[in-house]
Amino acid sequence: MSRGMPENVTSLEGLEDMIEEHTTFSWASMAPWFVCLLGALFYCYEYLLRVSPSVMTQELMQTYHLTAISFGNLSSVYYYVYVPMQLFVGLLLDKYGPRRLLTLAVLVCAVGTYFFAAGYSLWVAQIGRFMVGFGSAFAFVGVLKLATIWLPPHRFALVSGFTLALGMMGGMLGDVALTSLVQLQGWKQTCYLAAIVGVLLTFIIYSIVRDENPRLPPAKHLSDLHNVVLIWSEIKKILFNPQIWINGVIGCLLYLSLSAFAELWAIPYLEQASNFKSDDAAAASSMVFLGWAIGGPIMGWFSDFIRQRRLLLTMGSVVSAVLIAVVLYAPNVSARMVMAILFVCGLFSSSQILVFSVSREISPVTLSGTALALTNMMVMIGGLFVPLIGWVLDFVWAGQMVAGARVYSVGAYQLGLSLLPAGLILAALLTLFLRETGCHQQME
Repeated sequence: MSRGMPENVTSLEGLEDMIEEHTTFSWASMAPWFVCLLGALFYCYEYLLRVSPSVMTQELMQTYHLTAISFGNLSSVYYYVYVPMQLFVGLLLDKYGPRRLLTLAVLVCAVGTYFFAAGYSLWVAQIGRFMVGFGSAFAFVGVLKLATIWLPPHRFALVSGFTLALGMMGGMLGDVALTSLVQLQGWKQTCYLAAIVGVLLTFIIYSIVRDENPRLPPAKHLSDLHNVVLIWSEIKKILFNPQIWINGVIGCLLYLSLSAFAELWAIPYLEQASNFKSDDAAAASSMVFLGWAIGGPIMGWFSDFIRQRRLLLTMGSVVSAVLIAVVLYAPNVSARMVMAILFVCGLFSSSQILVFSVSREISPVTLSGTALALTNMMVMIGGLFVPLIGWVLDFVWAGQMVAGARVYSVGAYQLGLSLLPAGLILAALLTLFLRETGCHQQME
């Protein structure tokens, strides 16, 4: 062997092949990223649907004569099915692969969006919202499952971060673009347009996404474990691992800045507390999504770089708690300062994306989808706090109404949203009990 030649290269031709592999961008080398991108686009789409009620608050409350708690319930029908579905989504993805399941899931979201707008009764809207939640349950975990099939393990945190970024872009579109569309075309026409986009995405995913990477050995699926006792023994490794539950609760509490604030209550709160116009409130709320969009990939990359998960989760929880408290309780904060604070809050709370890397690293590889789905279920439980905030608002409501919709005082919002800083402080305390993985797979 020639001096200076890599050990794995035994000939000049081999060296040339290695150089070509690292310097060309063929379809084969880019396909894994493109497949994961299509899955991430579904996550972006479902996130836009998830936050859409926040820009239709007055219209929905007027159309269906809703109170705060009933409006919160309508929005949270999404979570009522999304959360328990995580118990099955991971197992289904591990057994059948992501292609067919993601295709069906996008179509269900599109049809549900149509039903949400097509009916003139509350129960039809609830059915539509239920369908959107059902289909959306496959989105984020589906992307992560694609990443485990198509990309090497050391890219997982980065892919998770970029997926989160696309989801946050969906949230920003929901806050900004949908606000303009609702004002121009009405909320029903806006929903019909969103349904058409979903149908197009259905055909694209079915045509391109595949369950196996032809350049790698076939992925090991749950269906390879034929023995029921063996499957259950593997699942018990996840269910009875206290680190999985601590990790999931931390993710849930960090996610509150989105699920209980930016996705629903931020816009009406800012309109009332800071006298923002609807467009300005939507723009300010979108800063949380922007912070998550930028912070997700950075947190994923930086965590891999320093080989630390827990440190960033602790720091993200503490800083986010302080910043959200400033927005809620500090008097006379300027509009620009509110937007800056919400952006930085989103930046730090995006450390939540690391709980999925931790989940993968402390679980068996064969049950990666199951572990990720269980973690995602615990994260999304935060969405169930939305009706609780609505209940507090209704409980302290002073009786004021405008155009047939209830108006709540600043103090009422502060009381209801106090859940956010309290939850983030609890998340910081829980990180002290989370074992550091060092970014290495702990269970094979």
